[in-house]
Amino acid sequence: MLGSLRKYKVKAAATARPGIWSRSHYLDRMSFRELVVAYFQYPAIIAYLALALLAAALFAWRPAPIEPTVVAIVVAAAVYPLAWYLLHRFVLHGRWMFKVKPLASTWKRIHYDHHQDPNHLEVLFGALHTTLPTIALALLPIGWAIGGFGGAMAAVGTGLLTTCLYEFVHCVQHLKYKPRQKWLAQMKARHMAHHFHDESGNYGITNYFWDKVFGTFYDRQDRAVKSPTVFNLGYTPEQAELYPWVSELSGGVATSHPAQRSQG
Repeated sequence: MLGSLRKYKVKAAATARPGIWSRSHYLDRMSFRELVVAYFQYPAIIAYLALALLAAALFAWRPAPIEPTVVAIVVAAAVYPLAWYLLHRFVLHGRWMFKVKPLASTWKRIHYDHHQDPNHLEVLFGALHTTLPTIALALLPIGWAIGGFGGAMAAVGTGLLTTCLYEFVHCVQHLKYKPRQKWLAQMKARHMAHHFHDESGNYGITNYFWDKVFGTFYDRQDRAVKSPTVFNLGYTPEQAELYPWVSELSGGVATSHPAQRSQG
């Protein structure tokens, strides 16, 4: 039932988006150049960049003084990794959203699908209806407290651009290549371990500082046993019997490697 998952996704994408996004994209089959072309044509990335320009225009209309502006930008950039860590660990990997019927489809879209097939580019990107409210709620109050309206626009603009950076780095981590730079190779290895070995750790994307602070950082050799839920995040066949909504939307529950499922 799950062997035709990729064919289903291709068909769904063809009816959902025009142009380059009328077909599905898989990072394990793409070059860096192909990723760049696809990345800057993806609707969510275009939306982030457009909103960042709008935030810059609003800042120019009612600017904050230089010092509060700089502080707002620095604080926003510093808060983002912590906010991502907390959301990634306790929301996206929390085993509670799939148990609530109104939230099940959102959880499926924003993270379950990504772990089911980590190289599927369309579901790697965050969904705007979840990312934009999060950015606004996290950064508008901070920016306003630091520099009023101008500080809020500076903080939100920083958050939008940081999101673009995170999304791009995330994409690059899933490309089928081995980075030459040692630090980038280590970053990729830890993220690949999160996806293909044990999902209960290495929640960071561009750095793992908060993983180290909260004790969830690991190297693959530190965990000899592979997690049985690395591809389904704890949404097992037994859970699907109790909470069937994600299974109904996905055509079942997968536990094997995505490459094995794509081959039927």
